[in-house]
Amino acid sequence: MNLYQQLIQQKIKTITPEELVSYSHDYDIPLTVEQAKKILHIARTNKINVFDPQERKKWVKELAKITSPQTAKKANELFLKFINKKGI
Repeated sequence: MNLYQQLIQQKIKTITPEELVSYSHDYDIPLTVEQAKKILHIARTNKINVFDPQERKKWVKELAKITSPQTAKKANELFLKFINKKGI
């Protein structure tokens, strides 16, 4: 795992549900605090590597169950933007 991936994992461990909701609004992704709590619980109890296409696909399916398919799609697009900027 490279430094960029470690930073992402660390942020997942420390972000609050309220911060996640705030970020979601910044990126026009609808999310409630209750949904954020569920998402963070899954993210913290399962080792999820959003840089791996297969793992990200599983993660997006979980997001769709918690939120909606449209929200999960937007989140996946955001993941892809971050992944593509990892060299910056």
